[in-house]
Amino acid sequence: MQFAQDLIPGRLVRRYKRFLADAVLEDGTEVTAHCANPGAMTGLAEPGMRIWLEPTRDPKRKLRFSWRLVELAGGHWAGIDTAVPNRVVGEALRAGRIPALAAYPEIRPEVAYGSRSRVDFLARGAGLPDAYIEVKNVHLRRAEDWAEFPDSVTARGAKHLGELARVAGEGHRAVMLYCVQRDDCARLRLAGDIDPGYARAAEAAAAAGVEMMAWACRLGPREILLDRPLPIAI
Repeated sequence: MQFAQDLIPGRLVRRYKRFLADAVLEDGTEVTAHCANPGAMTGLAEPGMRIWLEPTRDPKRKLRFSWRLVELAGGHWAGIDTAVPNRVVGEALRAGRIPALAAYPEIRPEVAYGSRSRVDFLARGAGLPDAYIEVKNVHLRRAEDWAEFPDSVTARGAKHLGELARVAGEGHRAVMLYCVQRDDCARLRLAGDIDPGYARAAEAAAAAGVEMMAWACRLGPREILLDRPLPIAI
């Protein structure tokens, strides 16, 4: 996924009201940017952090900038936009870059299923079981090289796991794909101390046949791409 506009660096002043962030650009201009992330953003929203903003040309937008990236120590990056993983994973699925799902020629987004839910992607192919694919954004890292999910309590996420377990029981493929939007992690685990209910739901889903996948991204001011699979501890 390439950014539509060149990103502009700045320094974070504060994040507030969940979806707003104040920043100072390198020329000293103070701006307010849209923060497309309702989560905790632990370790990614500290005042003074170097962040990267995408300007918009849409005259209907109230805010001229959207916050996309955080620059981390050691030349690493993290993406904060929770809408990005679906775009990145969708591109990878259609290009056949996820080996376990590369045989599916048809990829449909946002398909209704379960109890008033929509699966992120439904993959279909002749002679293949339908594959229901849910995508979750991951950018929490607290210790060593572990990526962790979730970073806050997510009843909706636990519901999705239950829906996937149900379709797996019906003979379909059910996939939970964790998209790690940072490039300094080598493995993924569940943050059971943050949301024990989600951890229990994930364990039950895995036991019911839901396939658990984690992929790290390659990030930078020009693009974000799905890069490599990561091992998961469930």
